[in-house]
Formats: sequence, C-alpha cells, structure tokens
Amino acid sequence: MTLTVGTHLGSYDVLAPIGVGGMGEVYKAHDTKLGRDVAIKILPEAFAHDSERLARFQREAKMLASLNHPNIATIHGLEQSNGTHYLVMELVTGETLAERIKREGPVLVAETLKIGVQIAEALEAAHERGIIHRDLKPENVKVTPEGKVKVLDFGLAKAFAGDAPNEDPSNSPTLSLAATMHGVILGTAAYMSPEQARGKAVDKRTDIWAFGCVLYELLTGKQAFAGDDVTDILAAVVRAEPDWQTLPVATPVAIRDLLRRCLQKDKTLRMQAAGDARIEIHEAITSPAPNVPALPTLPAVPAWRHVAVAGIVFLAGAAIAGVAVWNFRPASPQPVSRLAVPLSPGESLRTLNTQVVALSPDGSRIAYVSFRAGKQQIYLRAFDSMESKALSSTENAESLFFSPDGKWLGFSAGGKLMKVSMDGGAALSICEAPYPRGVTWSDNGTIVFAPQFGTSGLSQVSAAGGKPQPITSRDPTAEEEADRWPQLLPGGRAVLFTAWNRNLDDAQIIVQRLDTHERRIILQGGTDARYVPSGHLVYARAGTLMAVPFDLSRFQMTGEPIPVAEDVSLATEGVAQFDISRTGSLVYVPGDLQDNGRRLVWVDRKGEEQPLEAPPRNYLNPRISPDGKQVAVVVQGANDDVWIYDIPRQTSTRLTSQARSLNPIWTPDGKRIIYRSSRAGILNLFWKAADGSGEEERLTVSQSNQWPSAVSPDGQALAFVSSGRDLWILPLIGERKSRPFQQTRFNENSASFSPDGRWLAYTSDESGRNEVYAQPFPGGGRKVQISTEGGEQARWARSGELFYRNGDKVMSIALTTQPALVAGKPRIVFEGRYEGTYDVSPDGQRFLMIKAGEHATSATQINVVLNWFEELKRRVPTGK
Repeated sequence: MTLTVGTHLGSYDVLAPIGVGGMGEVYKAHDTKLGRDVAIKILPEAFAHDSERLARFQREAKMLASLNHPNIATIHGLEQSNGTHYLVMELVTGETLAERIKREGPVLVAETLKIGVQIAEALEAAHERGIIHRDLKPENVKVTPEGKVKVLDFGLAKAFAGDAPNEDPSNSPTLSLAATMHGVILGTAAYMSPEQARGKAVDKRTDIWAFGCVLYELLTGKQAFAGDDVTDILAAVVRAEPDWQTLPVATPVAIRDLLRRCLQKDKTLRMQAAGDARIEIHEAITSPAPNVPALPTLPAVPAWRHVAVAGIVFLAGAAIAGVAVWNFRPASPQPVSRLAVPLSPGESLRTLNTQVVALSPDGSRIAYVSFRAGKQQIYLRAFDSMESKALSSTENAESLFFSPDGKWLGFSAGGKLMKVSMDGGAALSICEAPYPRGVTWSDNGTIVFAPQFGTSGLSQVSAAGGKPQPITSRDPTAEEEADRWPQLLPGGRAVLFTAWNRNLDDAQIIVQRLDTHERRIILQGGTDARYVPSGHLVYARAGTLMAVPFDLSRFQMTGEPIPVAEDVSLATEGVAQFDISRTGSLVYVPGDLQDNGRRLVWVDRKGEEQPLEAPPRNYLNPRISPDGKQVAVVVQGANDDVWIYDIPRQTSTRLTSQARSLNPIWTPDGKRIIYRSSRAGILNLFWKAADGSGEEERLTVSQSNQWPSAVSPDGQALAFVSSGRDLWILPLIGERKSRPFQQTRFNENSASFSPDGRWLAYTSDESGRNEVYAQPFPGGGRKVQISTEGGEQARWARSGELFYRNGDKVMSIALTTQPALVAGKPRIVFEGRYEGTYDVSPDGQRFLMIKAGEHATSATQINVVLNWFEELKRRVPTGK
C-alpha cells in the first residue's frame, strides 16, 4: 500500500516517504497525540488476510517493543487504521552505513572502532533478551548527526517470516521476503552466515557473523563476500575467505583477530558473544598498539650499481635473515617486578576511609594523600623521578581518582569533587559531594560517585561539571546501608559497586545495569571491587586482595576467588588502599591502618601524657562532661555507638545501640547527650538522657546529614553543621525551628560558644585554608579571624581562653569579649601526634586526646608490582 503526504493513519499524519524495503514501505509521520515525529512501516497487505500470521507478528512486535537501549531504534508499537496495519518506530536521522560507504569508501580505523563498539553493545543487549537481529547489514545501521549509532529493524526479519515454502531468493540483495518455515533464508545474502545460507536453524552467532561482515566492509569499503548473483554470493559465504590483504595497514592486530573469529564458518569455533567483541574493540580503542612505521621511500639507484648492490645484498642476506628471525619471535611476557616507594622522612599516609593512593592509567606515576609538616595534601611521584612533588591547591584532599587519559587528577576537598590538570594550574570544582565514598571517571566523560558516607545511593555527573543525578537508590528493607566504591564498567552500560554493610563480611559486590536498573549480586563478603582488562574482578576481603575470572558480557564469575596480594590496608568504611593501571601494574598501601588499639589519654600543658584506664578501642569524638567526671565517646565497631566512660569509677556504659551514632556533645547541665544517628536513614540529630534512662528523642528532620557542634551556655541553642558546610542554630526551648547562622559558598564547621554565650567560634576555609573565626551570637556584627597560620577544632574554655588545632599542634589564644572581641597572639601549648578530634577539661589545664595504639602505625611506603597482570593471569586463569 502506497501512502500520500497528508494521509491520516489514526493519530499519525504522514509527512514524507522514507524508503521501500523488503519488509514494507516506510514513511515519516507526526504523532498528533504525543507531539513527536516517528517512522511508520506499512505491513504487506498479505498480513491483513492472514489472521494467524498477523497474530504471530503481533506477539513478536510486542517482544521487540520491550527492547530499550540507546543503540537500538525503538519500536513503539503495532497499530491499525482502516484495515492498514503498521509499525510505529523511533525516527532516526542521519545516514546508513551503506550510504556512507557508498559516499566515501572505507571508513577510518578509529571511526570504525567507535561505530563497531556501539553495534556490539546493541547486539549484546538484544541477545541478553533472547532477540536475534537476523538481518544485520550496513543498510540497517544508521549514525545520527551527533555520532550515535542506531541499529534498525531489530528482530523484524523473524517477525515477518511467513509460511510460504521456498520463495525465490533471486530478488537479493534483500531476502527478507524469502522467509520459509524452519530453516528459512532470512537477511541479505552478502551478510548471511553459512548456517543461514544452508537453511539451518540460527542463533545469536549468526549476528556475530553479520557483525564481522559489517566491520570488514567499514574498514575496506568492500563486501566480505561478493558475487554476480545470489548463488555466487551464497557460495562465497559457504566456501570462500575474505581478502584479508585489503584491510588497512593501520588495522590493529587485535581487530584482525576479531574479524577472523567472527567470520569462522563453523559456528562452534566462532566468537560466541557480542559482549566479547565489544570488549576486544574497547581494549583496542583504549590501549592501542603502537603503529607500524611505513617503509621509507628510497631514491632511484643507477643501473650500473645494480650488480654491485646485488652482491652486497647477497652477502648481507644471511645476517639480515638471522636478525629477522630474532626480531619476529613471539614476544616474551614481561617479568613481574616488585619495589617499594618510600615516603619522605616525616611524611605518612593517615587518611583511612577514602582512597589515598591512585595509579595513573598508563602506570607512569602515583598520586597519594600525605600528611607532612602539619598539612594534608596530594603528592605526585613519577616512576622516572626520585622525588615526589606537592600539588598546589590540594590541601585537605582525599578520594583520589585519575581521568581515563591520565591528564587530570580528581579528588574531594571542602565538600566538593575537584580536578586538577597534570600540566599545572588551579584546581577546578566539578560538583558538591560532602564526603564521597568512592569515585570513578569513565571513558565517556562521566563521573560516578557515592556522594557521602551516610546511607545513600550512587550519583553521576559530567566531568565538565553540573548537577549530579542519582543512578542507584538504596532499598530501605535491605540490610546494606549504602552503595559505595563504584566503577563504571567498560561500555558504560553497567556499574560495579559495593553494597556496604558495617560488618564487611556481609557486604556485597553488585552489578547494576544503567538502562533497566536490574541488580545482580556477584558475591558476598567482599568490598571495593575493580574489573581489570585481564578479565578479572579484583576485590578486598580482610586485608587480602582476591581475584576471580569474570565474564563481562554476562556479568558472571567464571571461577573461584583466589588470594593474589596480602597485607593490603582495608578501612572500616570498606575502601582498600590499592589501584591498578590499564597497563597491568598494581600499587597498594601495606599494613593495617585501622587503629583498633586507640587509647584515651590526658595531655597537660607541658605535653606530658597520662592514660585513662579505659580499655583500648577504636575511639572517636571524645567530649568531657561539664563537671569533668565523665566522657562521652564513640566506639567504632560493628555498629558505631556512643559510650559513657565514668572517670572516677573507671567504667564504660553503652548509651546508644539501635543505629549508627556519632559526634556526641553534652548539654551544659550534663543531663543529656546530643548526637547524630542514622536511625532514620540520613544522619539527623537526636538526644538522650546521659544516664541512659528513657527513650531517645529526634531533634531534626532533614534530608541532609547533620553534625552537632556545641550548645550555648544557657542551654537554649544548639549550633550544628548541615551537609558538611553550613552552620545552623536549633532552639532547644520552645519551637524547634532551625535557622542558618553561616550559609556561604565556603565550608563552615566545628563551632564552639564563648563562656558568656555572646560569640560563636568556628572553622571556615574562605581564605583557601582552614582558619578559626569568631562572630557575634545570635547574629550580626563583624567576624574576627582568630588563627593566623591555619586552624580548626575550636574549643572555648570557661576561663575565656580559646584552643584550636593546627596539624599536630594544639594552639592557645587569650581573648576578651567585652566590650568587643580582642584576640591576643596565638601560641603553641604542646605538639604531638594524636588522632581525630579532642576536648579540653573545664579548667583548661588538660586535654583529652586519642592516641594510636603501639601496633597501629601510619604507612611510610607504597608497594608497587610492575607487569602484575602476567602474575594474575598465571595464578587465576580465565579459561580464554
């Protein structure tokens, strides 16, 4: 049936003819209901008179409409109007590969690979749904003006198959209407697989053959199998080999091998999965082999010299042949080498719960977060250099990650994801990320990350910056607490990550497809997994790196996990301190950086220590009661809980137990403890009687993580931090409606009230580094900078003296607040290496510090294994 422009088919207005094919006429039409342009394909009239065939086509079309992939042209549905049955399909602009090849001949190798990997992704997605194209050819692949590949008419060859026996195939090249019953001839002759040509049953390996034909034609501009008529073409398909000599010289060896594996006559010897083809092409794109240099053009040689030259050539022939035999032997595997990169004296790795070491993709340099001279920042060490170099504008950085090309180094600092060029320059902001737990930068320019350490899913953002968009969400009924440590898998269609649980033995390695959001549990009892080009998943478990063969096309392990590296630092948050380059090298931080043996110690103003009798534990956030007799402190473990330590009685009592609880502070009367808890999912604020009686009470309801900082001396106001960057005030008397106190584009935190309650000291990075400021409370008035060379963790003593920390130094400054704030000169009280936060006794004479246990030392070296993939493949064979 031929339509004219202006014809109405149901809610569709025909705009223009697009083309005529073996499976019907195609028109551009406008959907008046949804306001979009579509393509409609008119079914042959025979369908209208064959109810059984039409019913079968409807079933096939319904299944095909379920295909949803960016490289597959979508089928919206099958409709009919006034006896005309037609398919409604996505309208794809651009030219087909057949049109492009006809216009310009062979396509450049690099462009061919970009097209090929997208076709393979389309085939892979369809094959996973049990759908075979059966008619893949250049005419059925379009490239949009934006460079997006779209495979057309997926599965329609089968949907159109009729019951007429032995239709004449002579109307090739399009043989789609030559469908028969079992063993039909479908597709176009030049792209048929041998089993199709023989009329045998087909499976997804038929599409693999056609894919090889399309790839060959893109590279050469010629059909792999040609002939004067259908008979000649089919004979070539069954018996002949393509002319491999016509492939461009620049074609990578891996792609030549791929073509031969796709075009094996015996389908049992053919490449078995489109996902494998996608991986091969992806690796050829990301790790190209060095180009073979062209032979130089020699000047013409005079005739009289030919005889002499011939003699010299003859004499040199044997030597040249010997050299050639030596040079063209199969390359031997590179030896595996181990070395240690020591840190400079006085330098150590001390950040535990984020990635503190990263290896550039080409394996040429290491980036690491170091604490040196009281400052935490990123250092870069090239393997061809004896020294490391500090990167400017990276103070307080953590969560390291390289761009795929190694030209940028990403990190987090000040509540944001940042990036800094390896060629120098200032760090650039990418997006907000309060406390990320895992970041990965993919080949397509997308960054996937876990935005914060609370209960959350993963988000993605362009590496150029923008607003993050969620890509996973946590199931509130599931046992895992957060999605962390992601890696976008090759091809960009799925993300690998850890479903983190406080007990790492219960953590799960998950793969989630980005198109369907389908999740698959790969294994349990592991964390921080990475897929590597050797075909393995490498992950951490109990301080050991494990490796397991992994089928990327099916997202399945194909073997048993085997230990491959021991003594690798693993944090309670689930991050393992290791990285792997695409070239096959491994770096990792050795040792146990977990301070499970931390002690609480008093330090006097002379720097002399006196330990409390509290047992060694993984302590955090100590706060002294107003009477100086008790300590509220967090003990990290299977569940982070607030404990109360009674100093005179030397006893410890658990205060919280139902959810993760952190950052306790006392009310001025000593009757209550305010803390943040994950009981409601997000870390909001709660309080509870300090003696443990009664139930806890929720103070705030927010979608942002919050930290309590200080309570005013009159007990009426709580200063807290929201989203890691803004200071807020919550009234504790009357209506509890919070208001902002400091809400800027900078990061403010760690507040402390003056003894008279008229000033609030806090930390801000507005100057480019953390400094302590004070501002009138409840608001208004000029703020005053207190610290002069960096400072944080302000603690205001009852005497009016203000203390703060600057690296390993505890500083003091005398202040007067009436009639105006006047600050004296900061001076060092004492200096020493202590962990986390601290507190000051009510009289200001002693300081409660956290001291690392004797066995818990900071790392002073980074271990390196060069050519590690050789060892990995030997110890954990993939079976390829």
